[in-house]
Amino acid sequence: MIRGRTGGPEPAGIAVVIAAKDESARVGRTVTAARALPGVDLVIVVDDGSTDGTSEVALASGARVLRHSRNRGKGAAMETGAEGVRLIEEHEEGAGGVRPPRHLLFLDADLEASAAGAAPLLDPVVEGKADMTIALFPATRLRLGGHGFVVRLARGGVRRATGWEPEQPLNGQRCITRAAFEAARPLAPGFGVETGLTIDVLRAGLRVIEVEVPLEHRATGTDMRAQLHRARQFTDVLRALAVRKLPALVRRTLAGPRRRIGGAGRRRGTSRPSSGENR
Repeated sequence: MIRGRTGGPEPAGIAVVIAAKDESARVGRTVTAARALPGVDLVIVVDDGSTDGTSEVALASGARVLRHSRNRGKGAAMETGAEGVRLIEEHEEGAGGVRPPRHLLFLDADLEASAAGAAPLLDPVVEGKADMTIALFPATRLRLGGHGFVVRLARGGVRRATGWEPEQPLNGQRCITRAAFEAARPLAPGFGVETGLTIDVLRAGLRVIEVEVPLEHRATGTDMRAQLHRARQFTDVLRALAVRKLPALVRRTLAGPRRRIGGAGRRRGTSRPSSGENR
């Protein structure tokens, strides 16, 4: 094993993976900020079927770019990015470079310059204190504005599946070891990817923590397009939970608020399932 300057093992680097669709106005600044993060030596942008200049802007900003010919969803883009990292490392090893696999830092394309604030996500993973970190946006601003009902669905689903309740279960800013990422594959499709990833990593017996970071995310808004986005997100999260064998949660969600009121006392008295009970 190659050893570092202090005589210890060569530390794993960080590869940033950014899934992007029609983000030409923002992805360049996001890539520039991500490249400056400590330990980052590779930034991959997965252009998920964009119709604008996302790929060209990302390349000009110093990223490696992988492109889907059509939109395949966030989960597929994250898998493509991770596979790109693996192939690059395989090439590096063939050229004589031997080092541990890079950890993966997933960032959204619309963070722009605030992506520089993602550094606190790295330390717990690099230092071996966590297998995955999830970003908490600052308490002084509205967190994930407008997504309350989807957040509640995801938060409750993670809690019922694992016994742990995340504050921001849909946050896509995450650093994860390669071993943890592989344990969670295949990823849930579309916008269910974060919920599925959290459940699968915890069920594998690995450590997940939330870390507050000073990132700025573009709000979704309240127009018709935003409402359609939320509907797709809700459906994808529900599907991710159903696949992970949470039929009671899915039935309650689909039944609506009247069923929920009648069952409140029973839920309160139900013990939390351990990770092994839902495998």
